[in-house]
Order: sequence, then C-alpha cells, then structure tokens
Amino acid sequence: MSVGGPIGVFDSGFGGLTILKQFKAALPDYNFLYFGDNARTPYGNRSFENVYDLTLKGVRFLFGLGCPLVILACNTASAKALRSIQQNDLEHLAPSNRVLGVVRPTTEAIGEYTRNNQVGILATKGTVSSESYLIEIHKFFPDINVVQEACPIWVSLVENGELENDGTDYFVERHLSRLFTKNLEIDTVVLACTHFPLLMSTIKKYLPGKVKVLDQGALVSDRLADYLKRHPEIEMRLERGGQIQFLTTEKSENFDHHAKIFYGHGIQSEQIHLDH
Repeated sequence: MSVGGPIGVFDSGFGGLTILKQFKAALPDYNFLYFGDNARTPYGNRSFENVYDLTLKGVRFLFGLGCPLVILACNTASAKALRSIQQNDLEHLAPSNRVLGVVRPTTEAIGEYTRNNQVGILATKGTVSSESYLIEIHKFFPDINVVQEACPIWVSLVENGELENDGTDYFVERHLSRLFTKNLEIDTVVLACTHFPLLMSTIKKYLPGKVKVLDQGALVSDRLADYLKRHPEIEMRLERGGQIQFLTTEKSENFDHHAKIFYGHGIQSEQIHLDH
C-alpha cells in the first residue's frame, strides 16, 4: 500500500496545539497536519448536532488532504461527535481510514493513577454535560467514583494570555473549591480540556498536596504511540519526515499570534475556508 499522508490533528481552535506538541515529542519522525476551526470556536457551548456537523466537516477536509488517521484533539468534539463519525460516517467516507479522540485514551489510563478510586474532572460545560468521561471511566473502571466541574471561564483566561494574575487565581481557586466540595476524597484530577494544562502552575497552588493532576497530552500521546504499534495497517500509510503544517479557518496572522501561547514557539499557518 502506498504512503497516504500525515497524521491529521483537528481542534476547534488553539487548545489542540498542546496535544500536538506532545505528539511531536513522542513521535518526532512523523508528519502532522494541524487544522484549527478558529472561525467557529468555541465548540464547548454548541449543541451535539452542531458540534457533530462541524467536526465531520473537519474530518472530511483532512481526509481529502490525504490524512489516513485523524485525531480529534478537542474534548468537546471527542465527546459529542466521535462516536457518531466512527459508527455512521467512516464507512462511506473512507473505510480504511481511522478517527480517534482524546477522551477514551485519557480514561483508559485513570486506573494507573488513582489510589482510592476518587477522581475529579475539570472540563468545559459541553464536555461535562455530555457525561463522556463518566461513561468511559465506568466502562474501564466501574468502581471509580467520578465528579465533574465545568470551568468555562478558564478557556477565555488562557486564550487571552491571563495565565498568572489575581483574577486567574480567583477563578481557578473557585472552581477547584467547588470540585472538592462535591467530594473531599478526590486523589486524582484530570484536566479534560486542552487549554487547561497552561494553567497548571496556578492549579497546583490550590490543590491539596496529595492530589495528582493529569496532563492529558502526555496520556494521549503515549496511547497514540501504542496504537500505531498495534495497527501497522495504519502506521504503514503515514508519512515520515518530521514536518508539521498548520491550517486555520481564521486569519493566519491572528492564529499565529495566539498559537505561540499553546505551542511554545512561533508558527506559520495558512488560512483555509470551509463551507458553512
């Protein structure tokens, strides 16, 4: 079989760049194509139907550019659209291609970290309302008790570069207090939004010392490397060369300016247009 193309990484905006950074560290030889639908971000408060429609357009676009494997590096898209795309659309879109998300590989790893089976989830409103983390964790670990806290303001704080100041401390402390009010025994907290790792230093200030906080990017990149080992029929279709291309639905200069916050250094993107 001929080489197909890069690994596609789809996100509603910038947050998936934190996942891509981890992918690149774990799999430096592979080519990646990042596509951020920034013109329609955020996805977190959109309906299931709307998120599904937008995500499907993104997947179709990346397939059209030759990506044999697409990762939904967005918790909202993974929670609201992945299953439908896998079950209803993949067969007629590109049956030999694959679409994966970030929820399942994160939940598969939870049992390796919690000591007392008490887990907290910090996420957007959309991810929390989908209950995807509750459902997936209970599939793998039915004895784990999961509580959730929606932190919608955290996304705005990150995207505006407000990572460390009094206002950020206030909102981080408030949501963590709410989470632990629901369950004082939590020993493991999952940052179930790709923006939230950028608030890690502030989050750690307000977590009890015994609590572990999990960076989703590291978990998902480990699982992706394992997936490629177990699925040579996909791995053999991936381009190598260590190259990364960045595409966005907003103006490239705006994307490039904000992307540095998430990716750690400057990038150059290209603006593309999808049908609305």
